[in-house]
Amino acid sequence: MSLFDTSGFDTTGSEPPDGKRPLAERMRPTRLEDYIGQEHILGPGKPLRRQIERDELTSIILWGPPGVGKTTLASLIARVTSCEFMRFSAVLSGIKEIKAVMADAERLRRLGRRTILFIDEIHRFNKAQQDAFLPYVERGDIILIGATTENPSFEVISALLSRSRVYALRGLTVPELVTLLGRALPVVGKESSGELLEQIGIYCNGDARQAYNTLEAAAAASPGPALAETAVQDAMQRKVLLYDKGGEEHFNVISALHKSVRSSDVDAAIYWLTRMLEAGEDRLYIARRLIRMAIEDVSLADPRALEQAVAAMQAVHFLGIPEGDLALIQAAIYLCVAPKSDAAYRASGAVSEDVQKTSAEPVPMNLRNAPTRSMKEWGYGEGYQHAHQFEDAIVGMECLPPSLAGRQYYFPTDRGVEKRIAERLEEIRRRKQQITSSDSTSD
Repeated sequence: MSLFDTSGFDTTGSEPPDGKRPLAERMRPTRLEDYIGQEHILGPGKPLRRQIERDELTSIILWGPPGVGKTTLASLIARVTSCEFMRFSAVLSGIKEIKAVMADAERLRRLGRRTILFIDEIHRFNKAQQDAFLPYVERGDIILIGATTENPSFEVISALLSRSRVYALRGLTVPELVTLLGRALPVVGKESSGELLEQIGIYCNGDARQAYNTLEAAAAASPGPALAETAVQDAMQRKVLLYDKGGEEHFNVISALHKSVRSSDVDAAIYWLTRMLEAGEDRLYIARRLIRMAIEDVSLADPRALEQAVAAMQAVHFLGIPEGDLALIQAAIYLCVAPKSDAAYRASGAVSEDVQKTSAEPVPMNLRNAPTRSMKEWGYGEGYQHAHQFEDAIVGMECLPPSLAGRQYYFPTDRGVEKRIAERLEEIRRRKQQITSSDSTSD
């Protein structure tokens, strides 16, 4: 589907009778094919899609954040399945209204017509009100579609939940919001670049209704035929940041962040990180880069740095935007103030160089396992010294190939935890030397 595909929508210059309605209402699709998002339940072969196409719909609960298409999906289901559609607000209705609507649904059932009862904000009904729907759901007088932004496990009575299937709807992605906004441009009579629409999509954090409202406000404030950047900024109440997530500026900013962390410049690190967050950078990309910094620039000088970076990644994945952003900032601060070491990085490079330059010698016989009798007879495992059978679990056995025996790759710094690691390594190497010398003397 094209970004600016407007099939199924009125995009003519004439003002429709309901032209004064909010843009979000005017842009509700009339065909299931035009519905954007929720591919995990509506994609080809997915459960809800199959129910709709086979006209085998049962009562369902649509659970998701505001502006993700719960009401739109309910009305499309009614249209596709040719059911009567009744919309019911939990905010404005009580038991009396419930009984009146149920009587109409029962009458329609006797006439052979099915009724979809859509209850917006079903979590606002108390237990007694929710109980009132049960007999009608059980008899098949209605197909109940409830919409809620709250966890149904806590807000919908168990009897109603057991007779319904819960579908979790997700916040719309930025590309999905851009597609919706592109469709709406002819309706508001404006043209725009994809960059401005993307900025709106980023700002609206998965909420299509908010995206439409922002576009409508920006279009009203744009004097010419094109959507004005200043009008978009005013509608979002924030600056539109120039940041090409796929181009040079993307790599320039992440480089600035990495080098600020490496230099222990906490203020610069927070600044560059916030630039990326405000411009809509993929949070998991930032988390991956912070993990790399923890490995490459902090390393064993503070082993907890990696734990903090991984924890930040998990927090971002669990919380999303904007709550997870603080975890990224917290991790960046931790990495800045942590002692720095690239000793492991340099050791890896030195080992890689030797692996490339030297022949791939066979594994020494003393390091090979001998699972069979024949392998033992061939000398596999001969001379192996099990460390736990020796004092302090230290042995003089050489584990490198003969041509590299005694080679050292890892030289820890005297910063942070690596200072203690260096002391321990020195002790291990000294003890190994003593054991080796003692063995040579005894021979």
